[in-house]
Amino acid sequence: VVCELCKRRDNCPDKYGEKITLQEHKITVHYFCLLMSSGIFQRGEDHEGIHGFLVDDIRKEVRRSARLRCMSCKKTGASVGCSIKSCRQMVHLPCGIEQEFIFQFTDLFPSFCKKHCPTQTCSSSPSLPLSCSICLETLEPVLSYSVLKCPACLGSWFHRDCIQHQAHSAAMFFFKCTLCNNKDQFQQEMLRMGIHIPERDASWELEENAYGELLHVYQHCDAVNCSCLKGRSYSAQSGIFEIVRCKFCGSSGTHRKCSSLKLYESNWSCVDCKAAIEGTVSTLPNHVKSPLAERQEKKRLIKRCLSNLHSSLISKRRHVDASPPEILMGLAAQLLAQQTTAVLVKDGEAVEAALWALRQSDFNPCRALSVSFSRDKQSHTVVSQRRFLRLLLNNIQSLSIFVGPDGAKNLALNSQALRDDLYFEMGSLLALSLVHGGPPPVFFSSALYHSLFHYPADYKFTAADLGDDTLTHRIEESSSLLELKKAMWSASEFLQAAGCWREVNKLSDKHLLLEDILNFYLIIRMQLPLQRFREGLRTLGVFEQVQACAEGFYQVFCGPVETMTAESIFSLFTPWFSEEEEQKAKEDMTLGFWKQYLHECEGGRCAASLEDILVFATAADVVPAIGFSPPPSLSFLNPLDPSCAFPQSQPEANHLILPVLSSYELFKKHLEYAVCQLAVMQAV
Repeated sequence: VVCELCKRRDNCPDKYGEKITLQEHKITVHYFCLLMSSGIFQRGEDHEGIHGFLVDDIRKEVRRSARLRCMSCKKTGASVGCSIKSCRQMVHLPCGIEQEFIFQFTDLFPSFCKKHCPTQTCSSSPSLPLSCSICLETLEPVLSYSVLKCPACLGSWFHRDCIQHQAHSAAMFFFKCTLCNNKDQFQQEMLRMGIHIPERDASWELEENAYGELLHVYQHCDAVNCSCLKGRSYSAQSGIFEIVRCKFCGSSGTHRKCSSLKLYESNWSCVDCKAAIEGTVSTLPNHVKSPLAERQEKKRLIKRCLSNLHSSLISKRRHVDASPPEILMGLAAQLLAQQTTAVLVKDGEAVEAALWALRQSDFNPCRALSVSFSRDKQSHTVVSQRRFLRLLLNNIQSLSIFVGPDGAKNLALNSQALRDDLYFEMGSLLALSLVHGGPPPVFFSSALYHSLFHYPADYKFTAADLGDDTLTHRIEESSSLLELKKAMWSASEFLQAAGCWREVNKLSDKHLLLEDILNFYLIIRMQLPLQRFREGLRTLGVFEQVQACAEGFYQVFCGPVETMTAESIFSLFTPWFSEEEEQKAKEDMTLGFWKQYLHECEGGRCAASLEDILVFATAADVVPAIGFSPPPSLSFLNPLDPSCAFPQSQPEANHLILPVLSSYELFKKHLEYAVCQLAVMQAV
């Protein structure tokens, strides 16, 4: 049966509304066709006619529209007109949708043609991911009739059809932005842009017995040998063949006789739950997992580890003006000191050692690290861990997944790394390093940081972000239209494959062309690596916290590295003096020796560097991103034999012990010996 107003048979509720037929009056219409028709209003009660549209009024509207011709299909019956009085555009509702009319399902239900329709604006450059937040298909981040954006956040883009399907399913009570969860502002904007939001409960709440399976209980015997002649699914009301379910999971069962349970026993646990509770490995696994499945399960554990606890931490901290060390210290509260992950570093290969630990099926990011080096006879927890994290960071930025000069690295597209999921793993290792007390990365380029965290918000990609790319430099340096066209023709196949080919009629067109090339190079072709790297950074909740405080963390990831000076090292350590005045005077003189030595190191007049001194005292060559805990300090030692009085360090407490000596020359000699000896030992 065709609709009396649009003359179509389509029955598509989320597009044209409910198709309603009044049998006694022989009238069939789409509900949206009624709502949007320009010459009809609801004059009746809800139970009269069709939701308040009286039958006589519907017939009058059909007769009125019969005299009007649709500007799209050129047929009569156009009942919908543009609400701008000076505009004469008339269409059928389906034709209006095809012609990109916007129909607002609010107030007087106005309609607007393509020329007069409301539009959205984007005050900042597009944020990642550049895909529809519902269907996850790639889209071009250009606001149009078919591409909409959430007004409350920077990261959500939608296909119009996708957001309409979402609205039809979620309805008024559950319809909200899929990324930022904003509801009020989001719904108002979607109504303005022509999205219909039904005033009902969500579709999944209206399904009859939608949650009926939750009322079923498990009725199956999972014992290795079932003794019941009636089968594993039989359960008596009582007795030896009554099925008892696992007290922990409820999804495994056994007949009492099959597991030798007495009639009064009701506390039974299945093999898997018992193994989990006792910390042992199940001897009777239900199935064997493939290595890939185990790795994927381990990655899911990394992302959801302590998610309930950490989600509340994130939501509170979004409104707190905390510094990066304070934020990372809050994340470090998740670490379990009593549980450790063993990391064995062989031949300085820190990345290989870290990946071996990360890929273990039982890896848990919340465990503390127990690091040892193959050539070390004894393992020192803090020294080994900080040395490992220092090597790890240096090795990571040298991997093939990064490209660019030191201190300004971008992600590189590497198909083998994608197959091995190396982007995820490196993101996860960086997150672990930050929370476990590693040095700040400070090797990200501004382009990479912007692509990951959308900061700075007004950042514009430039040819410099691509390094030594010949094509972008030739286009940027073109001084005439002819030079520009030559540069384009020399790379025409690439430009066409990248979707960047365009006709250029003037020299200034090179700016849009360059923008398209940079967008393709740094965003479009890098979407999957960026997505996996971002997922890895979510380990322990690091990504969410950095995104919430992107400005504060910018220096942690992009630098510049604060130059280490004698004064900064001197002020870093808090001296602990004796109470006796005579002894305090000697210690004060030693403190003067210490300051003089630092200045000589800064001036290059000593064998040791300031970094060597910091490593000697704390096992770190820079201040960790999380800061030092406890704060570095120094105390003084009164030796019995000055000739054997060497400085001592307690890296686990970030504490330095300086000998009280009578001359600066002896102080310098002993301090240099201790510091340089450690540097040589670690280099071996």
